[in-house]
Amino acid sequence: MSLRIMKTHTISLFLIFVSLIGSSSGVLAQENETMNASKAYESALKDWAYVLENYVDSEGRTNFKALSNDLQPLKNVVSFIETTSPSNTPALFETPQAVLAYHINTYNALAMYGVIDEGIPDGFTSFFSRAKFFKFRDVIIGGEETNLYDYENDVIRPLDEPRSHFALNCMVKDCPRLPQVPFYEDSLEMALDSVTHEFFAKEKHFYVDDSKQRVYVSEILDFYTEDFVSSGRAKDLPQYINRYLSVPIPDNYKVRFIDYDWRINAQPGD
Repeated sequence: MSLRIMKTHTISLFLIFVSLIGSSSGVLAQENETMNASKAYESALKDWAYVLENYVDSEGRTNFKALSNDLQPLKNVVSFIETTSPSNTPALFETPQAVLAYHINTYNALAMYGVIDEGIPDGFTSFFSRAKFFKFRDVIIGGEETNLYDYENDVIRPLDEPRSHFALNCMVKDCPRLPQVPFYEDSLEMALDSVTHEFFAKEKHFYVDDSKQRVYVSEILDFYTEDFVSSGRAKDLPQYINRYLSVPIPDNYKVRFIDYDWRINAQPGD
């Protein structure tokens, strides 16, 4: 073998070696990045659990004033949300349950922080106050700027899980009850089933008036009718609701919607 050929082979082997080392380093760096993100997510979930346990009561009401004096744990959650999401760190959210649990917790945490950041208003009782809070107040999720309105409609609703509407909480009185624990990937199915049954068991969200042959249901099902029944028609909503009732709604009953209470769901004296 000539020196020229030997030299060529040596250079080729060296380049292959360098390429392998580079690839290995890249994989290791990616694994380390995912591991660090996983630890950060675990820490954020612990902070969120702390907030829910200490500042949300059994009825789902938040002590916003007390929380505003112990805000760092919630700020930690928001900081994590701003940098990490299923979109930019998919390795951290490998199942549909992991993705949805993240989004529910994120929406609820950002809504809670938003109420405090806005000075704990009495509520969002006008169209303009709702537009200001949900549409024109920017939030950052996984490095992307958005708002709560677009986040729910463009990210969460396309996941096609209607029960998420009974887990999302915008911190007003007629929202579903805010649990005192986060939503977790491993128990998400059970949690969603539980919050949906609970929602339809509460008279403020759903009741039947047999004397008028009517059912009255929360405006949540009016806002998002097409998420619950493929027809998108209010008259077909009993088809969905009946899944969670022990006594089904008679076919001839009419559907009416309960006016939504947009006042902030604060604890008494808050």
